[in-house]
Amino acid sequence: MKTEEFVAELTELGISITKKQLNQLELFSKLLIEWNQKINLTRITEKDDIYLKHFYDSLTICKIINLKEVETLCDIGTGAGFPGIPLKIIFPNIKITLIDSLQKRVNYLNDIIKKLSLENINAIHIRGEEYAKIDSNKFDIVTARAVANLKELSNICLPLVKIDGFFVPMKANADEEIEISKKIISDLGGQIEQVEVFRLPKENSIRTLIKIKKITNPKKKIIRNKGKIKK
Repeated sequence: MKTEEFVAELTELGISITKKQLNQLELFSKLLIEWNQKINLTRITEKDDIYLKHFYDSLTICKIINLKEVETLCDIGTGAGFPGIPLKIIFPNIKITLIDSLQKRVNYLNDIIKKLSLENINAIHIRGEEYAKIDSNKFDIVTARAVANLKELSNICLPLVKIDGFFVPMKANADEEIEISKKIISDLGGQIEQVEVFRLPKENSIRTLIKIKKITNPKKKIIRNKGKIKK
């Protein structure tokens, strides 16, 4: 996806991007490629692919959430910074917390945050399931992109969401996961409000956004899986 195509597709999403934001994304793509030579961050290393499969894909969450009205967002298992960093660049109003279990990736994220001069964004080295025990009922939005299965993710992410906030997992084809996870989502005080299925421009691969509203805190403690979440 060329830059002009990226801008046009963002317009379709209702996003008007500034020259400063485009410059930040350009620098981000260069730093991502540089860091990827030192630590394993992504298999997507061509600029056009980065703009489509990382930048644009990360921003599609605005299809089901009005991000201009969001104050706090947590990105669980952020990895190379997706969707958290593109969201911060385009929606600077949001205070963002990035969670990752690998210190090397957190070092990389802090370098990106510094060099892009981003404010009110914090990268924390901790496993998602451990963080869920520390900052429960804190965020307007909790999201996770291409991380674990929905049942396991719900167990970790829904406790972090405020009442009337949303957990929005970003996935590929997720029909089976959704069916399997309905009970645990309900047990955790959540309710699926919307499922948005669409295809990425150009390559036509399936994407699914699941909007899960937290309507109450669970009446009983949910036993969490102690296994590691893998990106």
